[in-house]
Amino acid sequence: MRLLNSVLILLVALTVAWSYPGKMLKKIVTPGKFCTGLTFDGKFLWVADYKADQIFKIDPESGKVVHQIPSPGFWPMGLAWDGKHLWNVDAKAKKIYKLDAQSGQILTTLDAPSADPQGLTWDGQTLWISDARKNRIMSLDLSDGTAVKRYKGPAKRVNGLTFDGKYLWASDRLQNEIYMIDPKNGEIILIIDAPGPYARGLAFDGKNLWCVDYQNDQLYQLVRKDEEKFRLKDKRHARITLTDQLNAYGSGSIHNLEFYIAVPQELPNQKILKKSFTPQRLKMVQDQWNQPVALFHFQDIQANARVEVQMTVEAEIYAIDYFIFPEDVGSLQDIPKEIRQRYTADGGKYLLNDPYIQTTAREIIGNERHPYWMARKIFDFVRNQLEYKLEGGWNAAPVVLQRQTGSCSEYTFSFIALCRAVGLPARYVGAIVVRGDDASMDEVFHRWPQVYLPNYGWVHIDPQGGDKPVARDRAMNIGHLSNRFLITTLNGGDSKYLGWYYNYNQIYRCDPQLKIEIETFAEWEPLEN
Repeated sequence: MRLLNSVLILLVALTVAWSYPGKMLKKIVTPGKFCTGLTFDGKFLWVADYKADQIFKIDPESGKVVHQIPSPGFWPMGLAWDGKHLWNVDAKAKKIYKLDAQSGQILTTLDAPSADPQGLTWDGQTLWISDARKNRIMSLDLSDGTAVKRYKGPAKRVNGLTFDGKYLWASDRLQNEIYMIDPKNGEIILIIDAPGPYARGLAFDGKNLWCVDYQNDQLYQLVRKDEEKFRLKDKRHARITLTDQLNAYGSGSIHNLEFYIAVPQELPNQKILKKSFTPQRLKMVQDQWNQPVALFHFQDIQANARVEVQMTVEAEIYAIDYFIFPEDVGSLQDIPKEIRQRYTADGGKYLLNDPYIQTTAREIIGNERHPYWMARKIFDFVRNQLEYKLEGGWNAAPVVLQRQTGSCSEYTFSFIALCRAVGLPARYVGAIVVRGDDASMDEVFHRWPQVYLPNYGWVHIDPQGGDKPVARDRAMNIGHLSNRFLITTLNGGDSKYLGWYYNYNQIYRCDPQLKIEIETFAEWEPLEN
């Protein structure tokens, strides 16, 4: 019995440890096959069914229907509870009804400010409604039903809405995702996977979320918030070979040649299974940012010769989703002193004392001192200020920002400079990238920033990747990273061995008549899991 109890305790501990936002806790079969709207009255769930033309009251513990009322129209969609009464929006009538929850009697009728009203929720003071076809979210003036605030939907089609006391949550059945939204500006803070293929109504029970799925005919209870800081998914098992070649033409020789290759490390989202190098005569070194580097040294290379080095890595790489709740992010004073000092220092690509950087950084953040919102403001400024364009070379941040165009590296330098100018630690990441097919070649590579958020650590934030018109696509570049990247480089800038490069670098000394050509590329080979 003691052994059984110990096993049960361990299983409970593991369940808690692996609980994360969006994880399913419970599911209940819906009372009908055409369920749409959902709300919670403090004790019971209410769900609308547009074929039955009924609104069902459900005990969330047993899943039993304890009461039902007729819907006020013939196409009931979103439901909301204002503390005393039910509200229901009808898609065909384009009306919003305030109802007596016991009798179903209509108490108030408003015109919906929308051609395709679906989601509905109450924020403590007023209603919010969604238009699925036009992909909009609106707060309402309850005197006449007109829109007071209006935001674009987070992705493609807003189906359900709920409010958790601070944030709006919206479901999108085309994207199969659920979004936590800042009601002040409509920006997405958190993204979780929908529990089924056709997420419609949403509800908040005071602790967790509920979602009704129209295709699966299920009510799902989902974790809204837990202690897990991130989730791993979508494992990729691959062999990646980085090749660095130097060809010498003309006359003369290379007197001294050094190849540097950044060696990938174990990270939350990547597990390094094997590493090998060719040739095997190399030296492992480490720069001032603790980045491991493989150093290959050659001497007296004659004209018309080729020198080649390779690094082969077998790795398991995961997509990673950080669950960042702004209220859980610590203050600037909570950042460890060593990190604050090292990653707010100046550098030749940052030029923190440049008047443009100083003035612009202060204007961007204003009075904001919360690290998460400082990072979001700088992220928005950089993605709005810059247009992706390869101008040749990597210019320093003030030049790039005033020119208003840049490469991924220049977006990165600009973001880091503005962060460091206001005391927010930032660094960059360099990676080898899957380009389309699982078996692919990368010769372009990618670099993006990380920002240090106290209580979360180093978080990916890519203003070049997030330079998108849709809120969901912007948010996918804050705290999210797909499994397409083998991260080789974690650096603060101007590495002792890599300089301002990432993935690799070369340094050589040769005769003046010798022409040097360098080619670097990486190949992905998918492996069986």
